[in-house]
Amino acid sequence: MQDNKIIRRIKIRSRIRKTITGTTERPRLSIFRSNKSIYAQVIDDLKGHTIVAASSRESGVNTKSTKIEQATAVGKLLAEKAKAAGVSAVVFDRGGYLYHGRVKALADGAREAGLQF
Repeated sequence: MQDNKIIRRIKIRSRIRKTITGTTERPRLSIFRSNKSIYAQVIDDLKGHTIVAASSRESGVNTKSTKIEQATAVGKLLAEKAKAAGVSAVVFDRGGYLYHGRVKALADGAREAGLQF
């Protein structure tokens, strides 16, 4: 059962990545969600490097709160770092996850902090 979920996510992720690429003007916001934490990166695919990254394991995020509150905080933290790096608009890559729960909370937190999708 677990293998089927992983294979399904990989197939969805590969379909998404066929169409979504990050440029220098509009880099890609990529998400990885584990059972305990959530990670986000702003990636320039043309140069092949990560511009900024944030996760729920950083010191600016309260680990005592719920996972959805942590995801919102990670989104805000990532948007602040991206603005400092000169990035104002991104292309959203949900990484094969459903746009619901923690993924949606991270995206909403980034939008609240001023990042445009």
